[in-house]
Amino acid sequence: MDVTETKTASPPTERPVRQLLAASVGNAVEWYDWYAYTFLATYIAAQVFPKSADNSLVPLLSTFAVFAVGFFMRPVGGLLMGAVADRHGRRAALTVTILLMGGSSLLVGLTPTYATAGVLAPVILVLARLLQGLSVGGEFAASTTFLVESAGPGRRGLFSSFQYVSTTVGQLVASGIATLLVDTLSDGQMNGWGWRVPFVLGAVLSLVGFWIRQGAQETRSAEQQRAPRPGLFEALRRHPRESLLIGGITAGGTIAYYTWTSYLPTYAELNAGVEKSDALLAGTISLAFFALLQPLGGLLSDRFGRRPLLLFFGLGFALLTVPLLHALRDSFAVLLLVQCAGMVLLTGFTSISAAVNAEIFPPRVRAAGIGFPYSLTVALFGGTAPYVGTLFKEQGHSGLFPWYVAVICLVSSVVYLRLPETAHAPLRR
Repeated sequence: MDVTETKTASPPTERPVRQLLAASVGNAVEWYDWYAYTFLATYIAAQVFPKSADNSLVPLLSTFAVFAVGFFMRPVGGLLMGAVADRHGRRAALTVTILLMGGSSLLVGLTPTYATAGVLAPVILVLARLLQGLSVGGEFAASTTFLVESAGPGRRGLFSSFQYVSTTVGQLVASGIATLLVDTLSDGQMNGWGWRVPFVLGAVLSLVGFWIRQGAQETRSAEQQRAPRPGLFEALRRHPRESLLIGGITAGGTIAYYTWTSYLPTYAELNAGVEKSDALLAGTISLAFFALLQPLGGLLSDRFGRRPLLLFFGLGFALLTVPLLHALRDSFAVLLLVQCAGMVLLTGFTSISAAVNAEIFPPRVRAAGIGFPYSLTVALFGGTAPYVGTLFKEQGHSGLFPWYVAVICLVSSVVYLRLPETAHAPLRR
């Protein structure tokens, strides 16, 4: 892999701040829609799936299974929308993904209950989640490429960090709205109609994101626009090593990310007896802290390189996941400290993953090349994390889950040790 290939023309965008806004606002809306499902999982479980007389965890397991199913559409979205971005432009792909997310979010909000529609209710929910997975997989492929190609020299890490700044803002808004609803509505209201509100709101916000993205400038170079269109599987066929490399880079990062930012409130409820409202509030505060850390991580990587930050993340989680999760107990303060400690370590991955991925692939197949292996790895490890954690609990082995996370992060750390340093090489255009 030649990471120093020339074609070092200046970035094609004249107003990088506007590019950041176009990418970030739309991305925040996308991820708000995606994460609202996670924060309201217990309410969705109670309304959409049949109850089991033998085990109260069965509806929740079903809800997290649908969460995982959505992830397995993400590789398809990464491949298809990545191909759209490589063939027709990054902006075209970003427009499609946000409209698709708005429609699927509305479908979740309108899903009937099991009591009124029977088996049709979970079928509709699965369909909506599949469409959301398709959208999110394509969003990451296109927005990652768009952000890094919009950056000036020596600023790719900084621009990369806004991928997770905006992702976290969307997640933060979803968590904040869920917390507000839980604190202000009765259980009957939440189970009746309250859980639907965030999804209908998400559909409206998607239209706002669509409007903002219309002002974005295309980042695909004129040379690439004139070149023959790449085949759908060209990235996999011609760059198998790079595809495997992205999988190795992503495995530890995605399982740590989804454990700490999505599943930890539920994990704390199930294993430490933390109140639902306290778990959601701690998650909201730690997410705000996490968003503030991202630009710092990006700037550090532009100065000192990508590999030191990746090793800080990977080895940190390999060594500290077990003690941190075992330290949880029925205490808001302890949960908040555990979450914030994990966020510091996680920044070593999240703040620069977009830059690292974009620096691996050539521009001709950059979006599709990133989208498919990244999303497939996320589906295998990140998307299944809540289900695996809940399944361990149901089988009486909840203590195994922290070790599972630690081992995956250790494997990725081996990849980071052998990763070529790309921070100071020119981006191939």
